[in-house]
Amino acid sequence: EEDPEQVAATVVRLVKERLPRAYGQRPDKIQVLTPMQRGIVGAANLNLSLQKALNPSGPSLNRGGYTYRQADRVMQVRNNYDKEVFNGDLGYVESVNTEDRTLTVDFDGRSVEYDVTELDELTLAYATTIHKAQGSEYPIVVLPVLMTHYVMLQRNLIYTGITRAKKI
Repeated sequence: EEDPEQVAATVVRLVKERLPRAYGQRPDKIQVLTPMQRGIVGAANLNLSLQKALNPSGPSLNRGGYTYRQADRVMQVRNNYDKEVFNGDLGYVESVNTEDRTLTVDFDGRSVEYDVTELDELTLAYATTIHKAQGSEYPIVVLPVLMTHYVMLQRNLIYTGITRAKKI
């Protein structure tokens, strides 16, 4: 498919319905990796689309154009030595407290609390860039590649994206 809108819709369908049904995996075991942050098939837009499809409602906190809800997959985007979380760490929002304006993120069994003013340290991580995924592995990877990403389309980047998948 060449139309970015159609590709984005296909990615959402793959993650929400087709891949979980075909391989018996939950959608949270599927990582979307894209060459770029911007654009219709960039990580930022895909995160919003995937959140809308996979986790559309519930108590939430808003910051920096993102809405964070319980069960959202998030990524730490800068080192925070006080909290012992580092750039690239993936976690899941455990709870959202709208009264105290805090949320708790589970990073591999370790709970870390964030005040609403600290949420710029997090970003949604249903989709991320291939660059941010270096050194990580996921059971299933979806890798949309379009000519709109032509600036980034180099053999080593595609190789890095493909090799992030453990199985599929």
